[in-house]
Amino acid sequence: MTDTTLLLGQVLSFTADPFEVPIEEAAQHLRQGAVLLRDGKIAAVGERETLRALHPLAETVDYGQGLIMAGFVDAHVHYPQTAMIASWGKRLIDWLNSYTFPEEMRFGNRAYASDIANRYLDLTKQHGTTTVASFATIHPGSVEALFEAAQARGQRIVAGKTCMDRNAPEGLSDTAQEAYDQSKYLIGNWHGVDRITYAITPRFSPTSTPEQLQMLGDLWAEHPDCLMQTHLSEQTDEIEWVLGLFPDARDYLDTYEQFGLLGARGVYGHAIHLTDREIDRLHDVGAGVVHCPTSNTFIGSGLFDMSGLKSKGISVGLATDTGGGSSFSMLRTMAAAYEIGQLRHTPLHAAQLLWLATQGSAKTLHLDDNIGNVKAGLEADLVVLNLSSTDAISQRVDNANEFWESVFPTIMMGDDRAIEAVWINGKRA
Repeated sequence: MTDTTLLLGQVLSFTADPFEVPIEEAAQHLRQGAVLLRDGKIAAVGERETLRALHPLAETVDYGQGLIMAGFVDAHVHYPQTAMIASWGKRLIDWLNSYTFPEEMRFGNRAYASDIANRYLDLTKQHGTTTVASFATIHPGSVEALFEAAQARGQRIVAGKTCMDRNAPEGLSDTAQEAYDQSKYLIGNWHGVDRITYAITPRFSPTSTPEQLQMLGDLWAEHPDCLMQTHLSEQTDEIEWVLGLFPDARDYLDTYEQFGLLGARGVYGHAIHLTDREIDRLHDVGAGVVHCPTSNTFIGSGLFDMSGLKSKGISVGLATDTGGGSSFSMLRTMAAAYEIGQLRHTPLHAAQLLWLATQGSAKTLHLDDNIGNVKAGLEADLVVLNLSSTDAISQRVDNANEFWESVFPTIMMGDDRAIEAVWINGKRA
């Protein structure tokens, strides 16, 4: 006997990319909708009375005017930075040395890593996030702690051991061989188990020698179904540092490309200050980039060119970038993305913001066949938004003339109070 649940409410799904086609063609909104869940999957989506008639024995959960949509997908985070989020800002390198590296050293303690992993997934769940792609630390146990925490929740997860063999403290440095061996061990034990995807993870080229980058490139060639995640062109002084360390490189991206670390399953965080060649190469290979707006403003990195990169056909995801980002909330992240778009004179529609936080991130992580939409056959990772969660939001919604006007205030002013429910793998979280 199957476990069947029928969720009732407003339902939002996407049939296309709203950056590429008109909003009314890309998004589907059912005001009196329903989503049927069975065995951890979305079994059907449709009008509520139709699905109720077809499935009279299903357990019914009525969310009234709550908006049922795909759970948020956070495409670039650092779960080990949970406890140091919102540390007083400096430039990237100073910030890493002052806050990040001392905190990450603590993850050699497996119990501490497990505590933070569970704390992090609790916090993100409260904000409606159902999948994250996370950097760990150099410690293999820090990766296993996050995988085990996600596995216990039935949660889809992407993560990898961060690799660094130079320009890092002694307690956070491995070697090229250790990076290869430990990553290969983790891939063998975890990649493809349950809902786990392994991402080969050089932190960024300044903290890896050419030897380490080459060995990680070789590892990716051996395991091409893994993802590869790293950082790219976050700050201008970082780029100068990179080019000084790699004098033969044509640009920042070339420090990955020449070692086999550029490919379709590559995910490059930030990507703010790209050259024309870098944009062309990212497009040529089908690689994805991730917009981290709260981090980019918090650390003063710059303004991501969403319109320009999307017009070039680059796959773009959205991320909090915990803890350089100043919030665990993808709602706050969408609001920051809107504000950056305004500063670049290319404002984003509510549909585009919600698409980025779900389908866009899922596509960038090559998981859109599994998650990121409300569609029959996909895994049942869902969030239910209360579109009147506070008095300030409610009074604005009362004056809304159409659906998107009623959604936008929650994007701009919403927080964890707007998260009415979270479903992970077909179960209420």
